[in-house]
Amino acid sequence: MTDSGNPFEMMMRQAQEMAKAMNPALESFSPKGFESLWPTMPKEFMEMSFGKGINKEGLDAKTRLLITLAGLTMLGAQSDTQIRMTVRHALEAGATKDEIAETIAQMAMFAGIPSMTRAMEFAREVMDGEDEKGSEK
Repeated sequence: MTDSGNPFEMMMRQAQEMAKAMNPALESFSPKGFESLWPTMPKEFMEMSFGKGINKEGLDAKTRLLITLAGLTMLGAQSDTQIRMTVRHALEAGATKDEIAETIAQMAMFAGIPSMTRAMEFAREVMDGEDEKGSEK
């Protein structure tokens, strides 16, 4: 290793070259497509699993998902797949687009504007996709 470049960049470049050598289609592979393979849980199932099925006086699934979205935003919005899936499930659980945007926007005070902006971009991808499907909520 006589190259004085960043070791992580060198490792990534080597991995890309190996993937390209094994299968040229892997060069442009994106794991984002896997999100669509995970089904959206029906609201009733979410309520049974995560909502008031455990504690009759507890939080409903929509509120739990909005709290999860706030937490993911607080982590610096690093988990794009998890944010998009949480938004998708929150919409299914009855959250409005305004509630989702408000949840993310509130985190600007705690996580910072860059984290809020990044999480909002991921959420917007899902919500714009819902508009295209015609199932706006």
